Amino acid sequence: MTVYAKIIGTGSYLPPRRVTNEELVTMLAATGVETSDDWIRSRSGIAARHFADSNMQSSDLGTEAAKKALEMAKVDPNEIELIILATATPDFLGGFPNTASVVQSKLGIMNGCAAMDVQAVCSGFVYALSVADSFIRSGTYKKVLVIGAEVYSRILDFKDRTTCVLFGDGAGAVVLSASDEPGILGARLHADGTYGDILCIPGKLNHGAIEGQAFLYMDGTAVYKLAVTLMDRVGTEVLEMTGTPTSEVDWLIPHQANIRIMQSSAKKMGITSDHVVETVDQHGNTSAASIPLALDTAVRDGRVKPGQNVLMVALGGGLTWGAVLARM
Repeated sequence: MTVYAKIIGTGSYLPPRRVTNEELVTMLAATGVETSDDWIRSRSGIAARHFADSNMQSSDLGTEAAKKALEMAKVDPNEIELIILATATPDFLGGFPNTASVVQSKLGIMNGCAAMDVQAVCSGFVYALSVADSFIRSGTYKKVLVIGAEVYSRILDFKDRTTCVLFGDGAGAVVLSASDEPGILGARLHADGTYGDILCIPGKLNHGAIEGQAFLYMDGTAVYKLAVTLMDRVGTEVLEMTGTPTSEVDWLIPHQANIRIMQSSAKKMGITSDHVVETVDQHGNTSAASIPLALDTAVRDGRVKPGQNVLMVALGGGLTWGAVLARM
């Protein structure tokens, strides 16, 4: 019997503080940075984003998203055998203890389940989902919790309007279970380190001090061109490997980076806008959290229904990119 990894629960969490473009424009003006609501919307499609309070970490957001996913799945936390958490903003320097282990503790999981972080920046959730699928298909685990959680507001330079207006904080999660019904139908992951410098945090930690820039840097033009091409390419690759025509894709959930990237990628794949889940206008770019946030939003508002095919595609720093096709 073929074993599949099936998504049986979704959840998401946004910090209470919602920052509109108008509020952000006022904040930036106080530091001498000029921008406007029109400038932000026209370039990104973003109207608002959420920022975490100073006492909130990625693990806090991830824990809340996980609770909602577990509740929907009707799964007790101690049934989870593996936690995979995708983040570029871990709770601790060096990434340890890993944020997945912190979430394990906050969920009260006492069964000694495995827990690990995945760092593929905006592609992190797709990478984590693919890893979870492999563990379940191999028979190693039957129930896996996959989380994307970010507090990007901590790594933004609020004097750089080309980046600080784009990102937000949040978390999304799914519970995967071994099933004899089709679930994750296929996945493809890629990377090209020669493009590592176009989206990165170039600073380095050396003997307790930061050397270089500790804020996010992005070459927006270069990222845009690669994102449109590579997201289309990897999405098409997964559809071809699974024998799924574009007409059978009920929903495309791209990484919520920029409305123009999302729309251009969908058009290249031949998917019309009414089959694309878009939440970037209210969430901003939440990196590894963006796809699970959008998925949970669409599941809970009734757009994504059981039995439908959902194609998730992403590109992130590294450069990394990937896609997963799932039957809900």
